Amino acid sequence: MKTRRWLLLLSLVAPLLGVRLRAAAEPERQDLFGATDRYLTCRIPGLIVTPKGAMLAYCEGRRGSRSDWADIDILIRRSTDGGKTWSPARDFIKLPDPQPRNPLRMDLKAEMGAEQLTSRTYHNCIMIPDRQTGAVHCLFCLDYWRCFYMRSDDDGATFSAPREITDVIAGYRAQGVKWRVVGNGCGNGIQLASGRLVEALWLSDSTQVRGGGHRPGNVGVIYSDDHGATWKIGGWVMKNSAELPNPSETCEVELSDGRVLFNTRVEGKHYQRVTTVAADVAGSWSEPKFEPALFEPWCEASLLRISGSPDKNRILFCNPDSEHSPVEAHAGIGGKSRARRNLTIKISYDDCQTWPVSKVIDPGVAGYSDMAIGPDGTIFCLFEHGTTTGSQTANAAVTLERFDLGWLTDGKDRLR
Repeated sequence: MKTRRWLLLLSLVAPLLGVRLRAAAEPERQDLFGATDRYLTCRIPGLIVTPKGAMLAYCEGRRGSRSDWADIDILIRRSTDGGKTWSPARDFIKLPDPQPRNPLRMDLKAEMGAEQLTSRTYHNCIMIPDRQTGAVHCLFCLDYWRCFYMRSDDDGATFSAPREITDVIAGYRAQGVKWRVVGNGCGNGIQLASGRLVEALWLSDSTQVRGGGHRPGNVGVIYSDDHGATWKIGGWVMKNSAELPNPSETCEVELSDGRVLFNTRVEGKHYQRVTTVAADVAGSWSEPKFEPALFEPWCEASLLRISGSPDKNRILFCNPDSEHSPVEAHAGIGGKSRARRNLTIKISYDDCQTWPVSKVIDPGVAGYSDMAIGPDGTIFCLFEHGTTTGSQTANAAVTLERFDLGWLTDGKDRLR
């Protein structure tokens, strides 16, 4: 009631002061990727706004199968008018054929089927906009076995030829970390105020062959201090354990004091996200901490800082909060729901310590997501949306939602 009275008073006084109030814009939605004659499904969205204001949306187009090991292309679309119109989707990553296949495929033959033994599996594409050089950095993996880097110097219109950096990540083996599969953290990486580029990695020795050989999971990090010219691995972040089973897909954010926070998917009995923090990603990380306010349905999530000093410190978190879904799709361990639905964005004003604001973006089936903010303060969320088969992962589309902070907070907060 007090808030309503204050808003009413403000609306009466503002014209006298020459202030023009802007109503919170209602969300707008459009599907950017979906099933076609070529692709059975599209998954694993990523979204960035370049330093010059262009938007790049990308995802995996999976042919013939919805499997993580399917024949997969990385698709991209580009917008130069704030997401109003988009270029046609195109497959923008190509390596000359033939390419060697991950030997793990033979161990997975019974699970995947013989037809996937020779699939060309590009996956886990992430991008990082470089505020200092204007470049766009791109990392991707092939066959959960090899890692590559590309760069764009024309605002994402074209990219350099892929350069392999698998030998960098192989350095974890010298630290006693065995791995047979590797992937980037999904979505996008970040650039720190120092200029350092940071991206999370997940790796597995694939001793649990069932489930695509992606378990048990472990989390590492890769970074660059010379704008992508060279890359290094940082301190080991999080290992599989009885308390933290299968840590894997990770999103990241720089805190107001310069530390880096990793927010990680963990498939444990707590059904809570797990965070860990480092003052220097090249060194050691804090002990992992469960986050009771962030429900974990065993799915990827995304983080985005939308403001900092001198304005309010605001960080967004997005994932399917199926714990508070009005519809229970199916129950998991202990009666908890692992349904990927009820996509929700939460806001923290204190560097991810508390999450006082929560808004449902879509109450239906929704999975992986990524977020970006435009030059005018418009917030964008690209997410796996809907289903065509009743499954929780057979997505009907990769959908873009656009809204502003006023809508997200019911008018209680706005960007300057």
